[in-house]
Amino acid sequence: MGALGFILDAAEGERSWRLAEYVRRGGYTALKKIINENIPPENIVAELKKSSLRGRGGAGFPTGLKWSFMPRQFPGAKYVVCNSDEGEPGTFKDRDILRWNPHMVIEGMIIAGYAMGCARGYNYIHGEIWDIYKRFEEALEEARAAQLLGDNILGSGFSFELQAHHGYGAYICGEETALLESIEGKKGQPRFKPPFPASFGLYGKPTTINNTETFASVPWIINEGGDKFLELGKPNNGGTKLFSVSGHVNRPGNFEVSMGTPFPELLAMAGGMRDGRKLKGVIPGGSSAPVLPTEIIMECTLDYDSIAKAGSMLGSGAVIVMDETTCMVKALERLSYFYFEESCGQCTPCREGTGWLYRVVHRIEHGEGRPEDLDLLNSVTENIMGRTICALGDAAAMPVRGFLKHFKAEFEYHIQNRKCLVPEDVQRAGSGFFKVA
Repeated sequence: MGALGFILDAAEGERSWRLAEYVRRGGYTALKKIINENIPPENIVAELKKSSLRGRGGAGFPTGLKWSFMPRQFPGAKYVVCNSDEGEPGTFKDRDILRWNPHMVIEGMIIAGYAMGCARGYNYIHGEIWDIYKRFEEALEEARAAQLLGDNILGSGFSFELQAHHGYGAYICGEETALLESIEGKKGQPRFKPPFPASFGLYGKPTTINNTETFASVPWIINEGGDKFLELGKPNNGGTKLFSVSGHVNRPGNFEVSMGTPFPELLAMAGGMRDGRKLKGVIPGGSSAPVLPTEIIMECTLDYDSIAKAGSMLGSGAVIVMDETTCMVKALERLSYFYFEESCGQCTPCREGTGWLYRVVHRIEHGEGRPEDLDLLNSVTENIMGRTICALGDAAAMPVRGFLKHFKAEFEYHIQNRKCLVPEDVQRAGSGFFKVA
């Protein structure tokens, strides 16, 4: 069983998310181990570094290294923040962690507070999953009643309080500094960096922000050791990872596999291609990751380094599978529309550029494209990437580059013939999950 092996198994039981069930499965033994053995905080950080646990939210930054940035001797308040604002199209793993095993996230955050000398934490939960927010609140109450949260946890002298914060549906609040602004009651817009959150974060105090799945991995590492976690994956890519598989597969859902698992194995776990159709392309890490065609993705292993070498990103682990019925122009039109709608408007290149990308792709899809539009799209992406406060601009530009790189002929066909290369009746038979509202 992997580090997160009981997350989805727990879904079989109606009350599997309750504290009693989590304890029955060995929950909070990592926290008790730290307290009973009086493990020094620096040893916990060192264990995380050995594990090669990398941030599961998208960037893949080494977790132990991030925790080491926290100034432990800082005299004032410090904060631990969990980013559960899961808004990347195709991603739906974190909500299942919170739905079926919220206490594993709570335990991971308590350990983080202990390791970094923080007395308070916040879990920022995506706005559209109110039922999961309420469930997490109930789990917090259970933990407080059991003296696992609050003052003098288990008589150790260590105190840590944790609160949930409900988001309001803005995709931009998944960016860590926009998330901090939102918690503070401000408009959720990204901050200029530097300063970085480790030195100037929530309420101007040192703050460490990690993804839901990242915190959920911590108790296993403390119980079993960083070396064993590393062995579950591959060098520089420790452990197991949850992948959200959607699109044209027979069994979409969340699947936990070892880092470095060949992509064809994950595709088989998801039941293979729906209706026996051929694979055309895969977006391997959420909608912001460049698409990869069949001949490339089928040779990839599922880890940060392999996917990056192939020209894309592992990202959040959201695997969007597209079969031969997919119109790639229509797919890009839908993705471009999303980023156009979700841009916060703070940066001119992003505010104006995402609109340009959507409008140009839209006219190509609707038979009004011009031969020079493909060069125009590349020009717009060049004027967005690296010129914005946060990564949303890059997230809008990278899909455009990926689709044009691997499926340029399909775009050229649209422009030359004023119609789609994939017949409409075939598209309807496939699905149409890229339809623009």
